[in-house]
Amino acid sequence: MSLPEIVSRERWRAARAELLDKEEALARAREALSAERRRLPMVEVDPEYVFEGGDGKATLLDLFDGRVQLVVHHYMFAPEWEAGCPGCAAFLDQIGHLAHLRARGTSFAVVSRAPFTRILPFKARMGWTLPWYSSYHGDFNRDFNRDFEATIVVDDEPVERPGISCFLREHDRVFHTYSVYDGGLDGLGTTTSLLDLTALGRVPEGSDRVRYHDEYED
Repeated sequence: MSLPEIVSRERWRAARAELLDKEEALARAREALSAERRRLPMVEVDPEYVFEGGDGKATLLDLFDGRVQLVVHHYMFAPEWEAGCPGCAAFLDQIGHLAHLRARGTSFAVVSRAPFTRILPFKARMGWTLPWYSSYHGDFNRDFNRDFEATIVVDDEPVERPGISCFLREHDRVFHTYSVYDGGLDGLGTTTSLLDLTALGRVPEGSDRVRYHDEYED
């Protein structure tokens, strides 16, 4: 393994300052990209998708849980699999306490093609409490993969890729605002990184500061 060069503290400070300039330029570019993402047009979701979750049947509108925004993680879990994708599991392990998202009017949910009877034991094994729904009887995952050519075929069977889709609600109307797949998930998982994918961004709802997760009024 090749290790970094050993230098004096002065040379390290100079190299660090040079790199900091590039990091700040990247941060500015990232902020500009997030602003452009918020200006994307949106499309109304017409199909009445129905999912199965811990409380039985649920529509896409139900997944908002009364909030104005929804972030959905497309978790790779085919109907015939006994367990979900390890890479998707590693991504979900990074998701923090949902109170910070919810306090900013944004819900988070996981959706997979596997039947809920397969999802439930795997979810318990992983120790997750995240809302997780099955789209086994519908075309939700397939529809939102098709738009981005994110579905691949192996042995004549469609295999979806991991991704995130964002939705906005206006009363009872639901709009799709953004989706990202595969390598686009790198660096995501924190509250702010997920909010940066949404149409409303980091604008807080009812709070102008970060609080302890048990201090928010949902």
